[in-house]
Amino acid sequence: MREIVHVQGGQCGNQIGAKFWEVISDEHGVDPTGTYHGDSDLQLERINVYYNEAAGGRYVPRAVLMDLEPGTMDSVRAGPFGQLFRPDNFVFGQTGAGNNWAKGHYTEGAELIDSVLDVIRKEAEECDSLQGFQIAHSLGGGTGSGMGTLLISKIREEYPDKIINAFSVFPSPKVSDTVVEPYNATLSAHQLVEHCDGVMVLDNEALFDICTRTLKLTNSTYGDLNHLVSACLSGVTCCLRFPGRLNSDMRKLAVNLAPFPRLHFFMIGFAPLTSKRSQQYRALTIPEVTNQMFDAKNMMCASDPRHGRYLAASALFRGRVTNNYERDEEMLNIQNKYSSYFVEWIPNNMKTSHCDIPPRGLKFASTLIANSTAIQEMFKRIDGQFTAMVRRRAFWHQFTGEGMDEMEFFDADSNMKDLIDEYQQYQDITDDDEEFEDYYDEEDY
Repeated sequence: MREIVHVQGGQCGNQIGAKFWEVISDEHGVDPTGTYHGDSDLQLERINVYYNEAAGGRYVPRAVLMDLEPGTMDSVRAGPFGQLFRPDNFVFGQTGAGNNWAKGHYTEGAELIDSVLDVIRKEAEECDSLQGFQIAHSLGGGTGSGMGTLLISKIREEYPDKIINAFSVFPSPKVSDTVVEPYNATLSAHQLVEHCDGVMVLDNEALFDICTRTLKLTNSTYGDLNHLVSACLSGVTCCLRFPGRLNSDMRKLAVNLAPFPRLHFFMIGFAPLTSKRSQQYRALTIPEVTNQMFDAKNMMCASDPRHGRYLAASALFRGRVTNNYERDEEMLNIQNKYSSYFVEWIPNNMKTSHCDIPPRGLKFASTLIANSTAIQEMFKRIDGQFTAMVRRRAFWHQFTGEGMDEMEFFDADSNMKDLIDEYQQYQDITDDDEEFEDYYDEEDY
């Protein structure tokens, strides 16, 4: 089976990464010491995708943990699954990036990057057939955004034919305590457009709204947000980790979801999401879960899919109860019901896959990975905040002091604006558009 190397960087990346390993270890029947205590052969059939087998039948995550300060690493190590990770795979500095993208990308991060790459190289060389890398990081701080994007570009250089997927947490003033977030996020997006094959967008604003509106939590903590993120990560990767009737791997996802190379930012929807109190009043039927998965309130990105159009989408169902015929029927109904929200020039742009093993505590769940032009709303939000600060050159000295060129701000900004325009362009295309008619001459046929 084809292996994946997982990298987590910065405080946020390490927190959601640690939660991700907790959730999937639980699903594969691996306890905090790395010993298998499962009850089904399915749990071990593809365990090599994410775990190495060590001496004594112990399973060790193929994970690299990096940060520019030791604090988060210590808390991961002290956490419930801290003893699971290989001690050599913790790579950290002492100074921290201080929420400064330039520190993570050019100075502090650049000093540490070689030792991170050594660990990654070691993990990659032990694989039989490496399919790619997945990176968990946030774009608001300094390490996850600055050093995370530096690492992505280095990996792309060294492994040009491997798939690189990023799980990127986009910042929001509702949740954060950092003023320079719009800078960090825009400078990172500039890199993600160029070097990634797929970016799963996890937007703090949407996660916060889901916690307060849907799950009815009065004061949500980072733990609650991370719980939502881990449900998404587990759902997105379940087809890589378990055998199923319809399998998908990283490359299939990238090929089916990104019709144009730059437009690889995906929204994630998860169902069922209900508050504890209203759980017993709902039936978990396929139509109910499918409808909820496409609901704007269930998107982990603060963009309403009804304001744009789906270029492509992939629905991943989990649980034994799903009836294949009913599921496909329901997906067809959704496409007919929301036909105006799907572009008509990519026929059959919905991919479905199915895996028998449900997430812990649920009989049945589904995850949607959608490439929708509506995601430009989120980019516009960040770009608006970025422009307001750049106009006054606020906080620039922090970045230029690390040897960063002022032009980079303008390049990143124009790249973000181009991306927004590109999404808009494909949203507006209709089947009988003149500009695309030119490609077909009579002689071609």
